[in-house]
Amino acid sequence: MTPRLLLTLALWAGSTCRGREAPPAHPRVQCRAPRYPIAVDCSWTLPPAPNSTRPVSFITTYRLGVAPHGESRPCLQRAPGTPSCTIPDVQLFSMVPYVLNVTAVHAGGGRSSSFLPFVPERIIKPDPPEAVHLRPLPGQRLQVHWEPPRSWPFPEVFSLKYRVRYRRLGATRFRQVGPIEATSFTLRAVRPRARYCVQVAAQDLTDYGEPSDWSLPATTP
Repeated sequence: MTPRLLLTLALWAGSTCRGREAPPAHPRVQCRAPRYPIAVDCSWTLPPAPNSTRPVSFITTYRLGVAPHGESRPCLQRAPGTPSCTIPDVQLFSMVPYVLNVTAVHAGGGRSSSFLPFVPERIIKPDPPEAVHLRPLPGQRLQVHWEPPRSWPFPEVFSLKYRVRYRRLGATRFRQVGPIEATSFTLRAVRPRARYCVQVAAQDLTDYGEPSDWSLPATTP
């Protein structure tokens, strides 16, 4: 048997034992606009490759419009391996979607890309309101006061509306009131000496996007 034939058989046997390597997984991307209209924040996860601990870096770009020949700009990352980036200078009320391209670059060679189209107004989701506190008032009333999320840059221009949910400690269900355009609300007919748990959520005043998560709970003293 010739040496060339022996080498061919060895390579074939090795490739048969190893099997085919799975193609690189694609990043799972999501974008949200909690700082509208300053920026859009995007993040992603990458399913781990089996039996691989090699580092992965990411190249992130975006463009306005779905045409492939459009001008691409970098989505800003803190470091090449960071699984998040920021798109600054959002164009307001554009009917043309943005397209984010996240490319995972694997150390052993190979790339995998994911594309995410979005319209900024449709992915608005404020962060929860902050500094929720309660003050009992005479006449079985309870005043709730809160602050807009600090990440929301222009609450005087791009106003928020709020919903308040509350329940008496020991009760199983929340009651909800709203929408409220102020940053305070008075609950009436609360039980004397009962303790209440209150949370607040925010949403864009014009119903773009979706409501925030509920704030941290505040309880009566």
